[in-house]
Parts: sequence; structure tokens; C-alpha cells
Amino acid sequence: MGLNSFGKLFMPKNKVFYELFEEVGITVRKMGAVLKQIVNEPDYDKRASLTTQLEDLEHINDDHTHKIFTELGRNFITPFDREDIHTLASALDDIADYIYASAKKINFYRVNPNDTGIQKMAELIDQGTIHVQSAVKELRDMKNLRLITEALVRVNDIENQADDIFDLSIEKLFNQENDFKEVIKKREIYQVMEIATDKCEDAANVIESIIVKYA
Repeated sequence: MGLNSFGKLFMPKNKVFYELFEEVGITVRKMGAVLKQIVNEPDYDKRASLTTQLEDLEHINDDHTHKIFTELGRNFITPFDREDIHTLASALDDIADYIYASAKKINFYRVNPNDTGIQKMAELIDQGTIHVQSAVKELRDMKNLRLITEALVRVNDIENQADDIFDLSIEKLFNQENDFKEVIKKREIYQVMEIATDKCEDAANVIESIIVKYA
């Protein structure tokens, strides 16, 4: 067996991981867009239908994440650190989970999402998924470091904005809402949506760690 042929036995299946991560990025991006649709939809039944779409997308994302973990077990050599692959897959899965959780709470509590805090949060989550997907896509060759860096900076900025909106929304809620049940419902929704932006930042931090190591 020649040296080149022998070496091919240990070539990492880079495309498998990159393709799976890109699929996850696309799915998370779609979920951000659907959540934005939900909070701008006044009809409860239509919101419920959109929430079902989110549930389907969340299941698709779970399948992609499971495949990434399966490939980790199958492949001796990986395109970058195994722990980073696991952590990034988990972080992206968390984004999907909290986007779906946000929609579920809106639907379950029958809260009218025509609320400034909820709509601003949904907009930030939507933007966060755009930039996360952009950064994930660039991991395949890491040639456009400027684009990756800009995307990561935007995600961090979005998380900071979400913190501010959360604080302002809670303050407004306690000052203006007299229905205690409504206070509890909206507070929970704000919290879950804010965590979704935190998870976008977590994914961005993992990507930053990867490009520092390997770019």
C-alpha cells in the first residue's frame, strides 16, 4: 500500500461534520424567522399552526444534533477538536430548544404577543440566528475570518441589547400591568426569549474559540 493510500485511511470526514453543522444552522435560522412570524400574528389559531411548524423544525434539529454525536463516535479524526464539536452542537441545539420554548409559552398562556418587549426580543432572536448561521457556514474553510468575526460581534451586541430590553420590559410590566397572572405569564416569556439570545452568544463563543485555535 502506498503512502498516499495509507494516509487516506485516516483522512477525517470533514464534509460530514460541516454539512451537518450547516444543516443545523439552516434549521435554527428558519426557527428564528418562524418565531418572528408568531409574535406578529394576531390570530391564535394561526400562531398555534406556526408553533407546530417550530416543533417540527426542533425535531429536525434534534436529528441533526444526534447525527453529529454519532459521527463523533465513528470518526477517529475530526476537522477540529472533538470537545469543540460536541459543545458547538449542544449550543446550537439549545438555541433551537429555547426558540421553541418561547413559542410554546406564548401559545400555552394565550398571551397576545402584540407587546413591545416580546416583539423586540423576537426580532433580536431572529437577527441572532442569521449571524449564527453565517458564522457556522464559514467554518468549512475559515477563509473569510472578517465575516466570521463580524457575525460574532453582532451576536454579542444582540445579547447585550436583549439584556436591556428584558430589564426595561420587566420594569414596564410591574409598573403598568395590574393583572398578577399576566405579570407571571409575560415575565416567563421574557425570560425564555432572553435565554435564547444567551444561547446564540454561547454558540458564538464556541465558534470564536474554534477559529482562534485553527484559523
